[in-house]
Amino acid sequence: MTEAKTEKGSPRLPPARVSLKHLTLVLPDPKAHLIFWSLMAGGLALDLWTKKAVFDWLQHRQTFPVIDGFLQFVTALNNGAAFGWFAGKSYFLTAVSAIAVVAIFGVFLFGGNRQKLVHVALGLFAAGVCGNLYDRIFNDGSVRDFIDIYYRGYHWHTFNIADSLLCIGVGLLIISTFLIEKPARKHDRPQK
Repeated sequence: MTEAKTEKGSPRLPPARVSLKHLTLVLPDPKAHLIFWSLMAGGLALDLWTKKAVFDWLQHRQTFPVIDGFLQFVTALNNGAAFGWFAGKSYFLTAVSAIAVVAIFGVFLFGGNRQKLVHVALGLFAAGVCGNLYDRIFNDGSVRDFIDIYYRGYHWHTFNIADSLLCIGVGLLIISTFLIEKPARKHDRPQK
């Protein structure tokens, strides 16, 4: 049997074929499930409880200073995403959040990652997305924000616990990419 030759004279290899019966699906172990689901449920509960508690408590007052000159609680409704992006597009933001939740669950369940830091990050990320998704669905498309960090006349955008969980989760995912051991690359020496 003769092999087809390329222009340079090396043999042409047949295209690679992937058989589905040879693929192995690696599901998370019980410890990973415990980490992910407890962080997601605990973070979601903390977010929803703090939103309700602060909004009920500040119902008859404008603000409550926590650290004078730096941190206060206020009531603010955000009908956009982070920093007010896509304001007024609640259906779009709700759909994006719902897709994000499904993607997070998919990455956790079928991503095959064994790092506990990634499971922590995904749990926090899921809690944050679910907390704000809950608000969008049950609060006329708006998210309740109450944490106001400021210095003199300069205010950072008001945020909530869900936003904090999202930022921490993304930060941990970034950190985990640097901690993943890269497989040693073996270079074959060219044969003479």
